[in-house]
Amino acid sequence: MQHVSPIREPLVTGGKTYHDITHDISRHVESKPNMRWAAALAVSLFFLGVFIYSVYRTLWYGIGEWGLNKTVGWAWDITNFVWWVGIGHAGTLISAILLLFRQKWRSSINRAAEAMTIFAVICAAMFPVLHMGRPWLAYWVLPLPNTFGSLWANFNSPLLWDVFAISTYFSVSLVFWYIGLVPDFATIRDRAKGPIAKTVYGMLSLGWVGSAKHWSRYETVSLILAGVSTPLVLSVHTIVSMDFATSVIPGWHTTIFPPYFVAGAIFSGFAMVLTLMIITRKTFKLEDYITLEHVESMNKVIILTGSIVGVAYITEFFIAWYSGVEYEQYAFINRATGPYWWAYWSMMTCNVITPQLFWFRSIRRSLTATFIISIFVNIGMWFERFVIIVTSLHRDYLPSSWAMFSPTIIDIGVYVGTMGLFFTLFLLFAKYFPVINMFEVKTILKSSSGVAHPTHHTSMHANDPQHINHPKHD
Repeated sequence: MQHVSPIREPLVTGGKTYHDITHDISRHVESKPNMRWAAALAVSLFFLGVFIYSVYRTLWYGIGEWGLNKTVGWAWDITNFVWWVGIGHAGTLISAILLLFRQKWRSSINRAAEAMTIFAVICAAMFPVLHMGRPWLAYWVLPLPNTFGSLWANFNSPLLWDVFAISTYFSVSLVFWYIGLVPDFATIRDRAKGPIAKTVYGMLSLGWVGSAKHWSRYETVSLILAGVSTPLVLSVHTIVSMDFATSVIPGWHTTIFPPYFVAGAIFSGFAMVLTLMIITRKTFKLEDYITLEHVESMNKVIILTGSIVGVAYITEFFIAWYSGVEYEQYAFINRATGPYWWAYWSMMTCNVITPQLFWFRSIRRSLTATFIISIFVNIGMWFERFVIIVTSLHRDYLPSSWAMFSPTIIDIGVYVGTMGLFFTLFLLFAKYFPVINMFEVKTILKSSSGVAHPTHHTSMHANDPQHINHPKHD
């Protein structure tokens, strides 16, 4: 028997039944696209077209189309790479770590967060490949057999570690996401009226029938994948931070980067989840499933990680002062007062000051305030990566090598274009896949919400046979 807290509000409101959950979540997949979705897709496709054109210019004319120079050899491309990888962190944290800690509030947001992770990693992977200049030789980073010639991989380089970390992260996240979709694909398969939909969702559901054996294996695999994914939350952005921390460049050469990058990644990832889920909640009328409790819980995580990031910023200055190295001290003074001061103070405002507003419960539970602050956080996190990369490079040891970086229209086009790619993939996912995990939401219905739970002799839903034999409900 499940204990119901007399204080905590239910995570599913509106007195929903199992049938209501199935209908409310499936109807977006089964109905025709509405005008708002079509308009959003059209805008996303336009920016995807900008991305394709910008990539064409980059590949045809070379990296000279970007604003890089001999001093600032990394700039927007690596900034965007780290930013997108960071955004992809919240999905695995919500899916894996919160699952292991049995946090019930994750159930309504985990699927969209997992999808966001996969799409963000796809966008991130574009930038290192494009930066190679000759992406058709990208396979050289792999540890090829000697039959292919010399081994080109340098295992001492953190850039190669990135390849293994991100490819592992992507593959595990993809499997985790797909496994969670299988029972819901079976629900849509059984409800489908057209032969094409029934065939497609039947193939995607992998023959799921909802037997006790299926549910047992499903939960076992979910726990195993959660256990495998948990170290990845920490390792991926740790390895990304080593792209900088293992160098000797002032501003980069510091051991604080791994935990600082991980906290920042979770910080930006949760902000993007909030941005997307508030829009999804309103557009698909899912207010009873994505409640203010979910929003408030995510905002508490943002307060925590934002505070950690703020402490890291202060600690960086302390480490530079304590080191006694004049070049290290100059790098940080230059960030705050040099030619890129506007980027530094934009970062501090968005990442340190703005999230502290969530200490007020009224703001923490305000959808409008949360939406605005979530956007500010991701703007700030982009500026953080820009400040770390560009301000550390544009002042060399020799004043004759000092330079400024200014993005070209192609730089901007590639970045804006990846946002078009991201939102195109997310909109297609939200339309053709169930955006909320139906079966997990059904497990958290509370008696206090007025739901009549089924007995041993009552089916949850006549059109939902794969849920009949779930051990938790049977």
